[in-house]
Parts: sequence; structure tokens; C-alpha cells
Amino acid sequence: MTEISQLVSTLKRELKSQSKTYADVAIALDLSEASVKRLFSSGQLSLERVVTLCNLLGFTLAELAQAAEAGGSRLRTLTAAQEKELVSDSCLLLVAVCALNHWSMADIMAVYRLTETECLQCLLKLDRLGVINLLPGNRIRLTVARDFDWLPHGPIRSFFDTEGMADFLDSRFTADGEALAFAHGMLTEAALDKLHAELRRLRAVFAELHESSLASPLPKRRGSALLLALREWEPARFTALRRR
Repeated sequence: MTEISQLVSTLKRELKSQSKTYADVAIALDLSEASVKRLFSSGQLSLERVVTLCNLLGFTLAELAQAAEAGGSRLRTLTAAQEKELVSDSCLLLVAVCALNHWSMADIMAVYRLTETECLQCLLKLDRLGVINLLPGNRIRLTVARDFDWLPHGPIRSFFDTEGMADFLDSRFTADGEALAFAHGMLTEAALDKLHAELRRLRAVFAELHESSLASPLPKRRGSALLLALREWEPARFTALRRR
């Protein structure tokens, strides 16, 4: 990837994370939306226009270049020690989850009972942990990859198992936007492999929809959770009837 294409990709990513559209870019550059789309498609952005878009996003040109350079080395997981520090502090974990969902500091304080000092302290810790870069003006830039995930047997997963799972399942799943499906059958190894591939694909679709939703303002986005589970299983009362 060339340096200019890295800059263009970074601009696109930052525009999406700040819920800005091509219409916003068109106004800033005094162009039509069609012209903006052609510019981004061709990658032929002049330095003057790049600086204008940096101003629109609240970045300096140096910050944009730094973000572009770091784009290929984004975190895909944290260490166990980093996850342990996150779950040791409820406020820190809350701010981390909000930041990973592209909330601004103002968004977090508007929804949750955190003072500016408390929120800033959490953001500084996340910056030290490498989860975010805290920029001037308390702007948040993520340093994690699109396919970022928690460790399979790490502290975050253990926290979810002990505190989150029961809370998540404490629903009849009958409200609008809710769904619960359960299926049971006898599958071959080949069929199981195919099903695992479909689960990975569905998770990728969820990530894509999450990313595309960033273009909408925060009040129009709803925190949603998807639980995917697959294992060899039979009810315990059936197992008790098996011949030894």
C-alpha cells in the first residue's frame, strides 16, 4: 500500500468513526458528493484537501500520518495482564467498551455517571494500556484492529462467564430486535466444519454491520450482543440414562 493510499484509507476510517458522510466532506471541500466519491476512489487528493479534511476531523496532518502509519500494526488481542487490569475496575471496563464502540468522551459522560476527571483518568489508563491513543482535546483514536477480540480463556471471557452470561440470558427474547434460536441434530465432522465456517462468516457480518452503523449518530445506534455457541451436547438427564 502506498503512502497516499494509506492516508486515504485512514481518512475513510476516521470519517466513519466520527459519523461523518461524503455530504459533510463535500461541504468542507466545496465539491459535489459525486466529485468526493471520485476523489476517494482515485486517491488523488491534494495536500491542501487532505489538510482541509484533517481540520474537519479535528486532526493535525502529523496526527493523520501517525494514524496511517499505525494502521497496519493494530492490536488484535490484549495480553492477559492488560485484560486483568480492565476487569479490575468497572469504570475502566465501561469506558473501554464505550471507546471500542467509537463513543466520544462527551458521549460517555452524557450517558453514564462519570465526572470529567474520572472519565479522563480511565482514558489515560487505556492510552497507557495501548487500547487507544488519547489525542489533544480528549479525542479518542482506537489502536485495535477490526477483528479485535478478547483472549479465549482470558480475564474478560472469565468475567463474562461469571457475571455477563446469566445477565445476558435473563430475557424471554420476545421484544422487538431480540431473537433466540436453538437447534439440535446429529452432524458429521465435515458438517461441523462447515457450520463452524458459517459461524465465522456470521461474526464477520456482525462486525461489518457494526462498522457501517458508525455513520449514524449515537442515539440511533443500539448496543446489541450476539451469542454464538456450538458444542457436542445432550441434556444431563439424557446422559444419566445412558448404559454404562
